[in-house]
Amino acid sequence: MRMQKMILVATFWISTVASSMAQDTSAAYYFKKAEYYFANADYEYAIEYYNKTLQLDQNHVNSYLQRGFCKNLLGKHQDAINDFSQAIILSPDNGWAYVSRGSAKNKFEQYESAITDFNKALEINPSDQEAFNNRGFSKKQLGDLAGACADWKTSKKLGNKEAPIILKNNYCK
Repeated sequence: MRMQKMILVATFWISTVASSMAQDTSAAYYFKKAEYYFANADYEYAIEYYNKTLQLDQNHVNSYLQRGFCKNLLGKHQDAINDFSQAIILSPDNGWAYVSRGSAKNKFEQYESAITDFNKALEINPSDQEAFNNRGFSKKQLGDLAGACADWKTSKKLGNKEAPIILKNNYCK
């Protein structure tokens, strides 16, 4: 009888340890791993884990956004635009997705299209200082310095810490 108890306890302990050692393979697990690598600026590994997340959950909007940020930082701007566009399809009221896509479009000198994205972001969130700031950059590139200065002034009023420097460097009054 005592031997049976010991075997049962040992069996229970082994199964508990084995199950706790089994690697979680859920989308949430992979997303957390991706976020760890993203936070540590290891963008290639982060992309790998965002890919795994998306294999398990094709509607994981934050994985598209974060993977897009990684790709943008790695200079893969068209791939980033594709990810931001997918995030917009899944979550059309996500202003940050529009700001991010517009920023990536600026890298391709697609300023008018970028402005369209920033305008949409501002429809969703009229106090998005990043949208104003980036739209100002696009306007400047298109030769509309007055419009750019107006956007940077609004960005400053909304608390953007970079806006005063941008205003000064562009001789905005």
